[in-house]
Amino acid sequence: MAPENPEKKSGWPGSGLAKGLAVTLRTMTKRSVTEQYPEVQPELAPRTRGVIGLFEENCTVCMLCARECPDWCIYIDSHKETVPPAAPGGRERSRNVLDRFAIDFSLCMYCGICIEVCPFDALFWSPEFEYAETDIHNLTHERDKLREWMWTVPEPPALDPAAEEPKEIAASRKAADKLAAQEAAERQAAQQAAEEAARNTAQEQEGEA
Repeated sequence: MAPENPEKKSGWPGSGLAKGLAVTLRTMTKRSVTEQYPEVQPELAPRTRGVIGLFEENCTVCMLCARECPDWCIYIDSHKETVPPAAPGGRERSRNVLDRFAIDFSLCMYCGICIEVCPFDALFWSPEFEYAETDIHNLTHERDKLREWMWTVPEPPALDPAAEEPKEIAASRKAADKLAAQEAAERQAAQQAAEEAARNTAQEQEGEA
């Protein structure tokens, strides 16, 4: 069986070139728009991956981000401290204290795995992108710089009104309601005890009289 002529499938000869030139001509007729950077800052998308900000208070030094990083560009140092018991007779606890948290952005490929796997929301994407350096060694930024970038992280978008309430918010509201009910019950019990004591005192005074 004779092979089919490829020119019959693509139409008349040179049709591909004509289509490409048509795209070129359409583009040439459009007005070019140039953003005057750095005088005018560009409008970035809400989920722009610029740099990674560190919210140090949430970091528990679990090392999960450093272990999951495919480029091994996260460096973490810590030490253990003994925490005294919260109540008399309790046991002392040990906790990790963060000494160093650094990211080498010359190795980082901005995959976002470290942010996704962090169980305590200590890492966030920041749209900041102006951190170029003339020396590659200066692209390793320590926790102080990462904390500065944390304050450039935009607020999360509003939830869909029809969406379900996040489990974290529902759990925290339930705990807050339970605590408020417990405090109200304690106040009511204390008020009743005070009223009972006042009645007993009044009855004793009447008996003495």
